[in-house]
Amino acid sequence: MRRKFVAGNWKMHGSLAENQTRLSQLAKGLSQLKTLDMAVFSTAPYLFQCKSLLAATPVKWGAQNISEHAQGAFTGETSVAMLQDFSCDYVIIGHSERRELFAENDAQVAAKFVQAQTGNITPILCVGESLQQREAGTTVEVISRQIQAVLDVVGIQKFAQAVIAYEPIWAIGTGKTATPQQAQEVHSAIRSLLAKNDQCVAQNMQILYGGSVKPGNAAEIFAQPDVDGALVGGASLNAGDFMEICKAAS
Repeated sequence: MRRKFVAGNWKMHGSLAENQTRLSQLAKGLSQLKTLDMAVFSTAPYLFQCKSLLAATPVKWGAQNISEHAQGAFTGETSVAMLQDFSCDYVIIGHSERRELFAENDAQVAAKFVQAQTGNITPILCVGESLQQREAGTTVEVISRQIQAVLDVVGIQKFAQAVIAYEPIWAIGTGKTATPQQAQEVHSAIRSLLAKNDQCVAQNMQILYGGSVKPGNAAEIFAQPDVDGALVGGASLNAGDFMEICKAAS
């Protein structure tokens, strides 16, 4: 049976003082939750703080991005070896904001997926469609292309050490949320795509939903058979809300 997984993406928010309060609350409030996977994703400058405050807790930590290059003259980038120095368990790959705002293409996303796994860091591969694509009826086509671009490079067995997050772009930071049924339909389509390559990998894959998940809607979303947790954005900045979402998953 797949474990639920709740991941909190802080995006470009936080400070040493703010993080201290939030992480301390999470360390205390989630210390007894052993039945699900939990992780927070800070910006790179705060990874050491996450490691220091979460090391003795069930809450893991990860990075929001990684370079597709191992090292070199790439100003501002963060390599897999650097993330290893902070004992990161996870890294977010191909978030819609990286694809849209920083023009990351499918080939770059696949290369970042490869880099993460060279350091035994689990990639969380983000896929999702825009409102225009959903209204055009191409949601599954778009998501299949995004996943296939990685499959073509690494093969299906590498997905056994990965997580997928479905994030409808139209539901990120907008207050809009895909209905539980809409989320289930896409998650089921993702699992079916993987099953064409390997049934076992497909059945064991954690597929998270990311799109304005809050304490009030989490339980209904998590009740869907192919939804294995959430990639939480805004609500993860409030320790109380994030803990409520984790409890709903447990």
